[in-house]
Amino acid sequence: MGYWPNHFKRSSTIIITKPNKLLYDSPKSFRPIILLNTLGKLIEKVIGERIQFHVVANDFIYPSQLGELKFKSTIDAGIVLIHIICSGWSKNTSTSMLAFGIAQFFPFLNHRLLTHKVDLNIQVVNFFSNYLINRKTNYLWNNFSSSIFNINVRVGQRSALSSILWALYLLPFLYILEKHLKNLKIPVSIISFIDDGLFVSQNKLFEIFNSRLFCSYNIITNLLDKFGLIVEHSKTEVFHFSRLYGPFNPLSLDLSPLSGLTPTPKNL
Repeated sequence: MGYWPNHFKRSSTIIITKPNKLLYDSPKSFRPIILLNTLGKLIEKVIGERIQFHVVANDFIYPSQLGELKFKSTIDAGIVLIHIICSGWSKNTSTSMLAFGIAQFFPFLNHRLLTHKVDLNIQVVNFFSNYLINRKTNYLWNNFSSSIFNINVRVGQRSALSSILWALYLLPFLYILEKHLKNLKIPVSIISFIDDGLFVSQNKLFEIFNSRLFCSYNIITNLLDKFGLIVEHSKTEVFHFSRLYGPFNPLSLDLSPLSGLTPTPKNL
């Protein structure tokens, strides 16, 4: 039918404080919990299962997209990382990884791009076009209750449909990113976990690691901007996996021209 009932679009948003904060004068010190209709959530779960089966069967998932997808759990991600690190050690090379996060990934997804990414049935496209709009909520905070108002939440982060929508949205992005890296002859692998990701590089010299990771970070920062998304620079981290013994002091990766920050490398 290509329709999502308005009753299921109505939610209540409970505001709770995040623990162990020195000050509560910033929105980031609070966490909104969105309560949705239970029957609507069950129907979303069924729809999500069917769509995920369809897209997996037709290879619509980027090979290294992991997290909250069928047969791609956190354990699978850990196994992949261990395999990469150990295979590098067997070749007498170390592995460096740059971890990045996408800021406000789910709320900022572009509806038009999302509903035209994959060759889905027209009824499915129409369903998502209707599902993603005309949301309403009200705020609940202690004894305070606001009036109901319209919101533009794009995709709810904990929706049963969020993981498959994320995978579809990032599919062309990851292939474009991969093509950019290959064209520039930057031998870096990509692993994606919903709104977080990893650049993986292997070599014997840490100076080369830094050069590759810097270029990769520059590319993804610019490319995300074209998709209406931004890197959350404060979450960027660098990890080195080496079998060297004794003092280990790799050069810091200077990302200040891109983010204003220089992440302290972590040796593991």
